[in-house]
Amino acid sequence: MFLQIHTLTSYPASLLNRDDAGLAKRIPFGNALRLRVSSQCLKRHWREDLSHRLSHIPDGQRTRSFFTRTVLPRAVEAGVPQAVANQLIEPLAKAVIDGGVKEGGDLNQPVLFGLREADYFVQLLKDASSQPDPGKALTERLKTKDEKDNIKAMSKAAAGLTAALFGRMVTSDLLARVDAPVHVAHAFTVHAANTEMDYFTVVDDLNRDDETGAAHANQTELGAGLYYGYVAVDVPLLVGNLTGADPKDWRNQDPATVRQVLEALIDSVARQSPGAKKGSTAPYAWAEMVFLETGRSQPRTLANAFLDALRLDGKADPRQAAIDRLAAHLEQLDAMYGSSNGSDDEHGRFLSTTLEPTPPLPPKQPLRDSIRAALDRIFGRRG
Repeated sequence: MFLQIHTLTSYPASLLNRDDAGLAKRIPFGNALRLRVSSQCLKRHWREDLSHRLSHIPDGQRTRSFFTRTVLPRAVEAGVPQAVANQLIEPLAKAVIDGGVKEGGDLNQPVLFGLREADYFVQLLKDASSQPDPGKALTERLKTKDEKDNIKAMSKAAAGLTAALFGRMVTSDLLARVDAPVHVAHAFTVHAANTEMDYFTVVDDLNRDDETGAAHANQTELGAGLYYGYVAVDVPLLVGNLTGADPKDWRNQDPATVRQVLEALIDSVARQSPGAKKGSTAPYAWAEMVFLETGRSQPRTLANAFLDALRLDGKADPRQAAIDRLAAHLEQLDAMYGSSNGSDDEHGRFLSTTLEPTPPLPPKQPLRDSIRAALDRIFGRRG
């Protein structure tokens, strides 16, 4: 079962995502070069928003210093002597991460850990510190089958909300991988990239009358554009990550928390804006179109609707031209593969937009109604 989220969002003069040279990110697609916003950039802004919206759901920390800056001080606060905690933290880290642990307990790469995992590690250190030889006690406990099973299960479990949505990977330890149920495409402009360099200066407020010129001069690249965004969600895997159940058994789990997470995710995708130079561009925009699809068929992007870049001739609204192009491409796909309507009870299409849709796009409705209808199609109506 999949949920697909398609968006069209128009941004005025802005710098949404920079490359290593400070210029707007680009990607060649079809017959034109496009402005681009990376999936990493998008996910970061969604994660920050969701952590506030869903603060009651435990989350995690992405860091190389989880053991030294989170577990160790918590263990000391819990009563483990500082010297003992310092002695035990590196062996503990090496037992959890197979390779990639530096001297002292820091990791070679950032890893996403859940705060509940920190509580478990603190208890391990506390128990070991009460023994005559804490180092030996910890080592022997970590070698037991029960603890090995616990750590193996932990490495496969989602470490809080972020990992449940976007996965966890440790390159030095393949067993620590948690697959991401939320797949995010790079957003791109449906028309060719068009930017300009914005030259700016800074004046020194304490200049004397005879001191002319700028105290600082620089330039930044700005661009405006209408972006197509695409997200696909593997619903059973998300249920499994959030509940700890086997994804094959997702229908037998309580959907309340999963619905809440998906409601927040869709709304965040629609309304959270990425952007560098926020103080000088205010790049805040809400999606002009949110098109949701549910069903069992493998997801497919509608990006190819824009292989031929829209021509911005000033005669037509680019937003309306884009949604018309999207509808035409969807109609072509339905004609080739057939629509799932009638053969898939969970198949559904739900549209919220400021524009005027054309078939096969469904009639438009408020976003909250589209979200509710899509989730009802997946999980069944709430009683």
